[in-house]
Amino acid sequence: MKEIVYTREAPEPVGPYSQAVVFKDLIFVSGQIPIDPKTGKVVEGDFSAKSRQALNNLVNIVRAAGGDVDTLLKVRVFLRNISKFNEFNKVYSEIIGKNPPPSRVVVEVSNLPLGVELEVEATAYKITEGKDS
Repeated sequence: MKEIVYTREAPEPVGPYSQAVVFKDLIFVSGQIPIDPKTGKVVEGDFSAKSRQALNNLVNIVRAAGGDVDTLLKVRVFLRNISKFNEFNKVYSEIIGKNPPPSRVVVEVSNLPLGVELEVEATAYKITEGKDS
């Protein structure tokens, strides 16, 4: 049976979907854009600030689902401008870390919801008692 995940530490969905779904020990996190969960608005600032918000939203959902940064298995990143790749990597390394990094894909797309510059989504696993890897 699947479990629907919801946390106030991430923004309300902007469409008909759940923040995440857990099935068995797997966590499937929906795409997260740089919306501040407190205001419901896209954050102001530079690309790094927007990247940080989207990644923090993702991590907060993973934690609410019973996982953590270390349980991320795969991260998918959608950028409207691939020239922002290095800038994104810098923020990603701060939040997700480098050891051991999850698998990842980064693609450039023509547009994203609300006209934002990036969206991130992920698959992780749920930490179960006595099992953390």
